[in-house]
Amino acid sequence: MLAGTLFALAAGLAWGFVFVAPLLLPEYPAVLLSFGRYLAFGLVALPLGFIDRRRLRALTRADWLAALELALIGNIVYYLLLAAAIQRAGGPLPTMIIGTLPVVIALVSNRRDARRDGRLPWARLAPSLLAIGLGIGLVNHAELAALEPGADLAGYALGALLAVGAVACWTWYPIRNADWLRAHADRSPTTWATAQGLATLPLALAGYLGFLIWSSVAGSGSFALPLGPRPWAFVGVMAVMAFFASWLGTLCWNQASQRLPTTLVGQLIVFETLFALVYAFILRGQAPGGMTLAGIALLVAGVTWALRARPEPLAASAAH
Repeated sequence: MLAGTLFALAAGLAWGFVFVAPLLLPEYPAVLLSFGRYLAFGLVALPLGFIDRRRLRALTRADWLAALELALIGNIVYYLLLAAAIQRAGGPLPTMIIGTLPVVIALVSNRRDARRDGRLPWARLAPSLLAIGLGIGLVNHAELAALEPGADLAGYALGALLAVGAVACWTWYPIRNADWLRAHADRSPTTWATAQGLATLPLALAGYLGFLIWSSVAGSGSFALPLGPRPWAFVGVMAVMAFFASWLGTLCWNQASQRLPTTLVGQLIVFETLFALVYAFILRGQAPGGMTLAGIALLVAGVTWALRARPEPLAASAAH
């Protein structure tokens, strides 16, 4: 439990950065941020794959198809929706919507994976879910109250809708990823993280080239191709996201997924939200207010409460 929790904490520390990357590069379209991030991730995975080539050769065709599926939905599509949401609604609102993932994943996996992981009785799960939900609500309320008069409400609504789509993608991803990891407990989580990076590379490369071709044909002369108006900043942010947020974050998450029930792992995604908020306030150069701090405290309390609960095995008759 302790090792799995620390790995989930490290994953949240790495993943939180992806929420501020679109704010660091506001002039870059979300599609370029998504394909750029995962093109860099794929390139980082190449030397890692060479080092780990013996274990990668042991993966079957079905394993590679699973890695490709996870790479498409959990990586490229998810971050495309998230980056677009952040650029339209700012950082806090999408971060809070993504922050509902612990609740959503817990609700889905507690029913779906009961035979494998056991079931957390709803009476025990409810206090942690309630605390997480209240914490997210408080932080969201504080951020919405700070909006400037005359803010683009249509843009915020579209950003919220895109963030909901990102929630759907990342509700599916950890559950399916945990299915593979728990079914292949003899396989290295490091190898599986590298395999997903290698599977992402052709998808991201095709998407990036497709964007360049479309931009050239559409005559988008205001955007400098192929690396945009700030090439060094773009390359630097993509490299940081590729290594820390994509490969290292995925590695740590895989380690946590092999050690903890999916219901509890889902709640630990709250660490991503917490670190995303920390990075956002650092970028703003201001400290969070009292309501935001109260919300963060509730999030932490909800996670702590969840870790005290233990899944109960289903009776044989109920399992049938």
